Amino acid sequence: MTIIRLKTIIEAPIEIVFDASRDIDLHINSAKKTKEKAIAGTTSGLIGYNETVTWKGKHFGIYLTHQSKITAYKYPTYFVDEMIKGHFDSFKHQHIFRSNGTQTEMMDILTYTIPYGILGKILDFFILKKHLTKFLTSRNQYIKIITTQKSM
Repeated sequence: MTIIRLKTIIEAPIEIVFDASRDIDLHINSAKKTKEKAIAGTTSGLIGYNETVTWKGKHFGIYLTHQSKITAYKYPTYFVDEMIKGHFDSFKHQHIFRSNGTQTEMMDILTYTIPYGILGKILDFFILKKHLTKFLTSRNQYIKIITTQKSM
């Protein structure tokens, strides 16, 4: 199992950051490099508890789909999306938010396993973990820019 932990500090209220993190349209705009589109389930606006979204995006030169469901939700401090269908054996993304005065601390904890035995482990070590970390970091920076502008 691979774990990616990211912390992003944002100068915006927790409610604004929480909503931005579950905004389908914001995600699409933040992932233009991979041509992400929501093709089924909740395809626009804010995704909520027990709702699903199916993403289609171009990663490693090919289009891949990934369906996830919001399996835990506590406004405005926590939600979890988990893969229902996709190319991982398992995929769980925890989103944790803490208010600190005028700032919000946004934590991402992504845990996943991939198939293909030792070949999968090598792929993960050399390529996939770096790709996912870069993808999430880029998305978080986009959220930071948008939410900081909204709170001004």
